[in-house]
Amino acid sequence: MKYILVTGGVISGVGKGVISSSFGAILKCCGIEVTSIKIDPYINLDAGTFSPYEHGEVYVLDDGGEVDLDLGNYERFLDITLHKQNNITTGKIYQQVIDRERHGDYLGKTVQVVPHITDAIQEWVEKVSKKPVSETGKIPEVCIIELGGIIGDIESMAFVEAFRQFQFRVKRENFCVAHVSLVPQPKTTGEHKTKPTQSSVRELRGLGLSPDIIVCRSEQPIGQSVKEKISNFCHVAPQQIISVPDLHSVYEVPVFMENHGMAEYLSDRLHLGITPLPPMRKYMKPWIELGDRMRHLKYEVTVGIVGKYTRLEDSYTSITKALHHAGNKVGFKVNIKFIEASNLEQTMLVDDPASYHSSWHNLCVCDCVVVPGGFGKRGVEGKVEACKWCRINDKPFLGICLGFQAAVIEFGRSVLKLDAANSTEVCEETAHPVVVDMPEHNTGEMGGTMRLGKRTTVFKDSAVNSKIKRLYGNKDTIDERHRHRYEVNPEYIEQYEKNGLHFVGVDVEQKRMEILELQNHPYYVAVQYHPEYLSRPMDPSPPFLGLILAAKDRLKAYLTRGCKLSPREPQSDSYDSEEECNELTVKLPNDHDDSSSAYSSSSLA
Repeated sequence: MKYILVTGGVISGVGKGVISSSFGAILKCCGIEVTSIKIDPYINLDAGTFSPYEHGEVYVLDDGGEVDLDLGNYERFLDITLHKQNNITTGKIYQQVIDRERHGDYLGKTVQVVPHITDAIQEWVEKVSKKPVSETGKIPEVCIIELGGIIGDIESMAFVEAFRQFQFRVKRENFCVAHVSLVPQPKTTGEHKTKPTQSSVRELRGLGLSPDIIVCRSEQPIGQSVKEKISNFCHVAPQQIISVPDLHSVYEVPVFMENHGMAEYLSDRLHLGITPLPPMRKYMKPWIELGDRMRHLKYEVTVGIVGKYTRLEDSYTSITKALHHAGNKVGFKVNIKFIEASNLEQTMLVDDPASYHSSWHNLCVCDCVVVPGGFGKRGVEGKVEACKWCRINDKPFLGICLGFQAAVIEFGRSVLKLDAANSTEVCEETAHPVVVDMPEHNTGEMGGTMRLGKRTTVFKDSAVNSKIKRLYGNKDTIDERHRHRYEVNPEYIEQYEKNGLHFVGVDVEQKRMEILELQNHPYYVAVQYHPEYLSRPMDPSPPFLGLILAAKDRLKAYLTRGCKLSPREPQSDSYDSEEECNELTVKLPNDHDDSSSAYSSSSLA
């Protein structure tokens, strides 16, 4: 087993997750089986109880693991299924060690950070790295480990010490360290400053780990003289220092890094045996085509996201990625407007009329609307108002989780004339509880008690003409990931369906409503699950694809063709010559648009 440890320096949120994912994408293109591990040095057992403002969205895995959003990057880039064990936290490690101590596994010894905690970390990494990849059943050849935070954090000291020992445990030829560091460029001087990188590498070396690769993150590419300066002070050859500036999209990073010969270096450093490599245009073709397609999108579509946590865009990372995946597929550049749900409520007309009118203006100019999930009472009435506006004005709409429940509440009030219709999460004493809690998932505990992970949704026999079923390829069942503890009250289902709101998808026991759809609407679909978690750059999620197509009045034609794109749309790109493809890969390092950067230290973890 080969291991690549990715550490960070200077500041957090500099892009370690994307760099780690890009290492994996490059190796996977070379035929190497890859898995990933994310280490979060916080004491929480998992990310499930975090506020979205704390660490961004909570990403959910097939097995119900609530984890850091970086595991979403890994799954999207590598197109693999990870498990809750692929996310290590300080809390998990200490809980395991304490349980062992209580069980008597240490035979009366004093339990200490070294060796017991550090040994537990190493054992966990070795065990997880050797689990077969779900998609192929093969044992991974390379495990990429991202250590959260930055070198020097007191929280991560035990992990750094564990990997200092681990490099000797697995031997040098099986262990490689990549250090990601910010190289700032102050506007006052206009030159890149290397001191922060020097300091972080010096601290890393002082802790017993020497970087084999230094990835320098910056707004603009750093020059050769800067690389040589870093090389002199950090004991790393200049060719092992990679400058990764802000690019047009995170999906350009694998091709960018491979332009620097990353696969060849890793093959040599870790004895992977993947050289000599074929021409880059062959093994990196999917990523080259994806980057090229994203740079040449001819049309634009504006999507409004009516959310509760819009102050931090990372709160909706998977949703924004899924929208871009769908847009790229059908040739549309997606422009996103984040709309604070509470600003749409009538009370804001008095409290803050400027925000009220601005938010409603943004909603009205959007081509389509997404109402995503969330928890608690705040902003729910604003989400209900957004659902009503989309329904009445034939605006393409996609509701997710709480957005699904808001659509049910709105229809109940407006069409069924149940004025008090509400969720018991918002109003426990409502006269018409159209959304109720699931008793088995409301145990009083806050962590890991929701309906979590991949569940099967069954399309009803009556859903023959359903748009969403056709978008899923007319399958009878689908598997999607869930994260909720409230559901539609089954006592009201018949009343809803008689009045035109059809629940076309249900759970396997046909008790829980999973998908709703309005037939006499261009696209009014809401789902209880979270389709954004399974969206991939080259295989977008069907509900999002339908939303983008409907926003530009192309959904009907797409469905008529049997869910196939027309020849005019960029279903797949090809290159007329080897020179044209090579020209793209040569131009890529310096050909980027800072004004629309999707890969910046401020937006990535």
